Formats: sequence, C-alpha cells, structure tokens
Amino acid sequence: MVTNNFVSNKGWWHHSVVYQIYPRSFFDSNGDGIGDLNGITIKLDYLKKLGVDILWLSPVYDSPNYDNGYDIRDYFQIMTEFGTMEDFDRMLAEMKRRQLKLIMDLVVNHTSDEHPWFIESKKR
Repeated sequence: MVTNNFVSNKGWWHHSVVYQIYPRSFFDSNGDGIGDLNGITIKLDYLKKLGVDILWLSPVYDSPNYDNGYDIRDYFQIMTEFGTMEDFDRMLAEMKRRQLKLIMDLVVNHTSDEHPWFIESKKR
C-alpha cells in the first residue's frame, strides 16, 4: 500500500492505468473485419491481466461514419458495426465484475449533419 500522503490524497484516476480502445481496430468477434463491443468483452481478462484499471472507449454511438464515428447521429444508439445496446450493457456488466471503470469519449462539440440538433439548426 502506498503511504506517501501526496499520492494517497489524490483521486483514483491519478494512480490508475488507462487503456484507450478504438473499437474498429481492437478485436473482431464475428469475422466481419471490424472490431466490436463483443470483441472488447472477450478481451477484458487480458486487459485486466495487463494491469488496466480504466478503459477509455472511443465513440461507438450511431454515426454515418464520415468522420470515423466522431460525427454522431444518435447519442442513445450504438453503431450497428459495433453491436447493440445489449452488447454494450453486457460489456459494462462484465467490466463491473472485473472492477474495471469505463470512460466514454463523448463528442459534444460537433455532430453528424444527420443529427436532429444539426437538422433543427438549419431551420433558422
């Protein structure tokens, strides 16, 4: 256990190992050539063995994918290439079981031109 007060007074994120996952290129669970949420779930034990505490997940939200998933069309849906909301819920449950934390890459400074916010803004 760390006894240095400087270290022990910091939040959990100060002494955690963070591993960023770009899902498309991480692990393909269904053979379509695209990494997916189930692929991440399959590799959770491996990541835990590496000493990872936090997974930082690049965007998996529904997107027309003109900007590698950063052009989000629907913040409440998963891009079909990556799986389903049920796959996400299963991944999250398995992460909790392994005491892994999740940071979602939330892109709010721009959206897809197919997002309702963008469509509504064009009406002005």
